[in-house]
Amino acid sequence: MPAVLAVLYLLFTEGYAATAGPAYIRPELCNEAIRLAHVLHHLLPDRAEATGLLALIVLTDARRPARLDADGHLVTLDEQDRTLWDRRLIAEGKQLVVTALQARPPGPFALQAAIAAVHADDPSSEATDWPQITALYGLLARTAPSPMVELNRAIAVAMADGPAIGLRLLDQLQDTGQLARSHLLPAARADLLRRLGRTTEAIAADQALALALVGNDTERDYLTRRRHQLAQPSKDPRHYTR
Repeated sequence: MPAVLAVLYLLFTEGYAATAGPAYIRPELCNEAIRLAHVLHHLLPDRAEATGLLALIVLTDARRPARLDADGHLVTLDEQDRTLWDRRLIAEGKQLVVTALQARPPGPFALQAAIAAVHADDPSSEATDWPQITALYGLLARTAPSPMVELNRAIAVAMADGPAIGLRLLDQLQDTGQLARSHLLPAARADLLRRLGRTTEAIAADQALALALVGNDTERDYLTRRRHQLAQPSKDPRHYTR
């Protein structure tokens, strides 16, 4: 069962944020992953993690209409027009989260779904309950530790407790070398450097690492535009959360 759930989640994430190529979103993969997750949940309604997976991808997919602008440019989570989010999917996902969290202890997909539900409840990035998200990532890190969980936890900590604390966590993660091939770590690190006023270092982090590592054309375009914005003090690019 864990392997089946992992494959379905990978299918969805590759559709939601393609790792390479010109298309950033591949709707056919998202839709197929959601269909299969519904089938699995129907066949195994008592499996909390199957419910958690369905909740997670439904809540995440609710944001799909707001993730690209009219010109096809990436719109990060904090800049998205939340009126475009699919409220029907959000309502479905939140119902599923309640069921998934009844398992003790809750599994990793249920915890990730709970995080997505917190995001779905908040009218703006500024109003997001970042302390709650940080706590949920702490639980997730203990339940299913991974470098990506630590990366997301550091970003949440930065939003809750300040960029300096988040940057220390990212630097610790960078020292492990576990995400050496991912553009997400240097991109997140560059954002926190920018928020601390260390713009020159932020530009270097983007240029030397994130842009060199990113495989998707849409994300490369976003990082390039952000680098140009960083070079202009009057601009204030928002944080990079997909």
